[in-house]
Amino acid sequence: MTIRRYLLVALVAFAAALAAVLVARFWIAPEPRVESEVHALLHQRLTLDAAQERRIHELEAAFARRREALEAEMRADNQRLADAIAAEHGYGPKVGKAVDRSHHVMGQLQKETLQHIFAMRAVLRPDQAAQFDAAVVKALTQPAR
Repeated sequence: MTIRRYLLVALVAFAAALAAVLVARFWIAPEPRVESEVHALLHQRLTLDAAQERRIHELEAAFARRREALEAEMRADNQRLADAIAAEHGYGPKVGKAVDRSHHVMGQLQKETLQHIFAMRAVLRPDQAAQFDAAVVKALTQPAR
């Protein structure tokens, strides 16, 4: 094969990969997380005063660090699960233990996410809290697409 053919193959492969990313991003993108919808409400639709903005920002920064730590634990749990599956080739005690561990961390993330949402709610005035509650309930109960 000539160098031109190699370049052509590389260019076609790059174009195909780029097309796949664009298709995935625009047509197969995941639904926004509840936190994203709540974030949009807080920063785009509610009129927060400077003190509320500052406190919400502090809460979001602290939660982002904690969420990152828990997500790192979940990635480590996935690796342990993969290792257990590779070792046992079935649902054995190592696989069961790895699954239980990952469920524990997922549950911890869910609990801490709810605590974070309630901490942000506590910063709001009653009229803002009512809109916040409605947005949270809507985000949690909308059907999956």
